Amino acid sequence: MTLSTQEQKDFLNRGFTRRNLGKIAAMVTAGASLPFYNESALAQLSKVDNVPADAVLINANENPLGPSMAAREAAAKIIAQGGRYMYGETDKVAKLLKEQEGLKSTEYVRIYPGSSAPLHQAVLAFTSPEKPLIMGDPGYEAAGRAAKFIGARTMMVPLTSDYRHDVKAMLKAGGPNAGLFYICNPNNPTGTLTPKSEIEWLVANKPKGSIVMVDEAYTHISEAPFNTDLVAKDQDVVVLRTFSKIYGMAGLRAGAAIGRPDLLEKLAGFSAGMLPITGMAAASASLSEPSLIPERRKLIGNVRQDTFEFLEKHKFSFVPSVSNCFMVDVKQPGGNILSSMRKEKVYIGRVWPAWPTHVRVTVGTADEMKKFQTAFVKVMA
Repeated sequence: MTLSTQEQKDFLNRGFTRRNLGKIAAMVTAGASLPFYNESALAQLSKVDNVPADAVLINANENPLGPSMAAREAAAKIIAQGGRYMYGETDKVAKLLKEQEGLKSTEYVRIYPGSSAPLHQAVLAFTSPEKPLIMGDPGYEAAGRAAKFIGARTMMVPLTSDYRHDVKAMLKAGGPNAGLFYICNPNNPTGTLTPKSEIEWLVANKPKGSIVMVDEAYTHISEAPFNTDLVAKDQDVVVLRTFSKIYGMAGLRAGAAIGRPDLLEKLAGFSAGMLPITGMAAASASLSEPSLIPERRKLIGNVRQDTFEFLEKHKFSFVPSVSNCFMVDVKQPGGNILSSMRKEKVYIGRVWPAWPTHVRVTVGTADEMKKFQTAFVKVMA
């Protein structure tokens, strides 16, 4: 895939240079082979090698429950038809999402292998050297990496004292030429919520032509309201969904961008290709299980609450998350604790530059979190 003459003109009109075009063309051509382009690329920051067989892996916000039984059966059943493209399986996922989110048509839904691809493509479509990306700090780094690669500016805005996205500060930072406002809600890595009313305020007050992207990767785990109603009202909003978290399908690859058709069309030119039918079949099966989300939300919430009670008992300072990850202030360079925990065969998440003394921990199974507690008390002593 290459940039057409018209696409090159459009990029130049948005403030990109000829040198920028070379990188953009490389990104479009290389697709998922670029070092930051796919969803697992950011997990590479949490990648570990030579992991002991009995290690506890609570470092990459994966769901240890894995796919539901129905999703596993659907994926296994369709493997025999793996010699066919079976585009209809992707259409099924789009139709289910359209119906469940109350959208006018499936043109409001575009299916992807995860949600980071449309995030990167939104950076390509809506930002430039003159139209910045605006996001919270600390926040999920994928969009910022894509912006840096193509030469677009990124405005990092600190979270509020109670860990919300500071939407008014984000609006001010973006200025009149803001390109893309990115809000992960609940936020990664803090696991904290920005109220829907504040997202709605940003949508109502943002500059004309800018886009608000709400990443709902973790929203199912909390009880926060979704934002697809803003899409249904044809607002300048794109919502991201992934099946990697609550549905436990990080390795099966399924996700979606939900937005007004003209906005999704701007993303569509930056990727093409068949989606894995195993992931599509598992996604359809997952969406068809009405009890799956509340059951898993309760399981994750119970383990998270038990872990928070442990942290409170030992007077460890942590951020009160509603997601499947949380941040702990270890009162020293976080990398020191990561290394010490690995010696105990417990692998926790990475450190963000904005919070150098905090480490991110994924909520694992009850047994895994008991092992985390034992190791953490020993290391922090």
